[in-house]
Amino acid sequence: MRLLKIICLAGALLFSQLSLAAVTQAPLIKLPALQGEFDLAKLQGKVVYLDFWASWCIPCRQSFPWMNEMQARYQDKGLEVVAVNLDKNRALADEFLQKLEAHFTIAFDADGESAKAYNLRGMPSSYLIGRDGKLYASHIGFREKDKAKMEQAIQQLLNQ
Repeated sequence: MRLLKIICLAGALLFSQLSLAAVTQAPLIKLPALQGEFDLAKLQGKVVYLDFWASWCIPCRQSFPWMNEMQARYQDKGLEVVAVNLDKNRALADEFLQKLEAHFTIAFDADGESAKAYNLRGMPSSYLIGRDGKLYASHIGFREKDKAKMEQAIQQLLNQ
């Protein structure tokens, strides 16, 4: 956890565009969500921007407005933004969400099993999943200067 906080506070971003011939199938996860349940398997046929976050993560606060923008801009083209909270204490996540609006799916994983399935190495971490359910891109952290690169990866998958 200490390493995650160091990476988070540093705001480092590692963006890796994986080959458009996807490398691996995205691990399927099913979690409680703000509204019901989130089941990644039910999003087959959509492009999914899957983000892992925590209330203590400063770059996570900066990423929420951008994720709202991506959801609004590309939802009609098949994008679904999903943010998985990893706080052990749900009240901390709820407090965070009172301050920052989320116009996308919010799921909760206090045990961190989904983070283990995705080999999470920093906060926030995001994964771009194609309509075929395969992983195409990932990044750690969030910086303003890298938003265009991330949006370009989303556009590429939506246009496939």
